[in-house]
Amino acid sequence: MKKSHYFLISGVLIILLVMGLIVLLPAKSTPSSQKKSSSEVASIMKEQEEVKPKNHFGTNNNQHKQALLQFIQNKMTSEHGIVTNYIDTNQTEETATGHEILSESAGLMLRYLALSGQKKDFNHEWDLTLKTVDDGTQFSYRYSPKLAKRSDVNASVDDLRILRSLKEAASKFHDTDYEKDFEKYANRFTKTSIKKNELYDFYDSKIKVNNDFITLCYIDLKTISLLPDNQTKLLENQLTILENGYLGDGFPFYKTRFSYSKEAYQDSDEINVIESLLAILHLSEVGLQKQASIDYLKEQVNDGTLSNRYDSQGKPIDLNQSPASYGIAAMIASEVGDEEFYLTAINKMETYQVTDGASPLNGGYGDTVTNQVYSFNNLIALLAYQY
Repeated sequence: MKKSHYFLISGVLIILLVMGLIVLLPAKSTPSSQKKSSSEVASIMKEQEEVKPKNHFGTNNNQHKQALLQFIQNKMTSEHGIVTNYIDTNQTEETATGHEILSESAGLMLRYLALSGQKKDFNHEWDLTLKTVDDGTQFSYRYSPKLAKRSDVNASVDDLRILRSLKEAASKFHDTDYEKDFEKYANRFTKTSIKKNELYDFYDSKIKVNNDFITLCYIDLKTISLLPDNQTKLLENQLTILENGYLGDGFPFYKTRFSYSKEAYQDSDEINVIESLLAILHLSEVGLQKQASIDYLKEQVNDGTLSNRYDSQGKPIDLNQSPASYGIAAMIASEVGDEEFYLTAINKMETYQVTDGASPLNGGYGDTVTNQVYSFNNLIALLAYQY
């Protein structure tokens, strides 16, 4: 099966603003479902102070991990931070390319450095994040060093990941300065990306408006529970949207996004595996995963058949695969406490790693023919070792 390299760049999702067609109406929230959500939210809020992953099955002396880390440090890092692609571009495309800096990459690297206990490197990455993607109102989802330009929009999933890293750093390093930073930037986030207990994909700091929808993989329940000013109502609302987006036990993945104004799910004729896996991860982090999802995912990982895209009935429509898919599957396995599943997913992920000492991509995840490399694949793989 051909290997491909999936990249989840927030700008891609942002550009989909005008492209979606409504395909399914959500289930109406009945009193029983609301009561269920309230009970689940209460359970989440009780455990909010535990920020690190539930288990740690990864090992720091893994040779694959060390080779990957060296590749990222030596080939995917510039003076501005982690670059989007190995090959640079003119940085003028509609989505981030070349050596542009993504808030997505910053958040993933910050989480890795916090969880692995590297305080000095965390501080350096945090300083770079503030210099590159912080626009004073929010974290811009991309920054172009060549153009010295930030995007006017953020990506809330990336902001939440950055905020989580500050909480993880405060816990790991026993340093209240990170807690203060969390409070500062979390308060700012709640004023722009959250309105009337609804989380939005992005906010445009130039024209001061939000989009109309939430992409389900953006609903990071664990980090939402950590936000200041008791976000119980927000958490209950987002949990309902996420749980009602379940496609069913026959194909236990999740719909793509939900429009608030239309009260309908959108863009779900095709299911992107990365997006559904992130949704399952966010549920598993708070103990609300569907067992059918875990069983299905475990079977796909064992068989090495975790395809990039499916139709809404579960038929693969893009048989290419991504190392990031297996990396996220490993994180899910860790969260549900299944070490055998975790190791299987990590082993599958590592089959995509370049192990040719003569290649400039040695140690990384990329296409050795075109030298195309995406930061998301590599950083998800690196973070998976901390689960």
